[in-house]
Amino acid sequence: MRHTRFKPARRQGGFTLLEMLAVIVLLGIVATIVVRQVGGNVDKGKYGAGKAQLASLSMKIESYGLDVGSPPKTLQQLVDKPGNTAGWAGPYAKPSDLKDPFGHAFGYRFPGEHGAFDLIFYGQDGQPGGEGYSADLGNWE
Repeated sequence: MRHTRFKPARRQGGFTLLEMLAVIVLLGIVATIVVRQVGGNVDKGKYGAGKAQLASLSMKIESYGLDVGSPPKTLQQLVDKPGNTAGWAGPYAKPSDLKDPFGHAFGYRFPGEHGAFDLIFYGQDGQPGGEGYSADLGNWE
């Protein structure tokens, strides 16, 4: 009778569960850092676009004023002709032009406190006041 010796099984190459978990945790940490950095750049870009849109919308209001004789009472009058308005050659703006890059409505006052009209970009939070990317900007600044 012949005895067969069993050889101990050799460990196959691969990763243990603990090693896999460690890699997943590290990838999660790196992903979190990257998302926070990119998120800040997105807000910076939107804030810069809001400044540019403020200037563009201000010029559209001035163009309306030249055609009609005074700035509009509301921003919606840049899009829709107010009844019995002589000289209106619009639309001067698209409905999407009346929202800032953060999706908030621009503030508008006619008559303005700083000029013929006041146009205000409220920043990221869409509320008066604030700092950083939530700081307000006006067409008079």
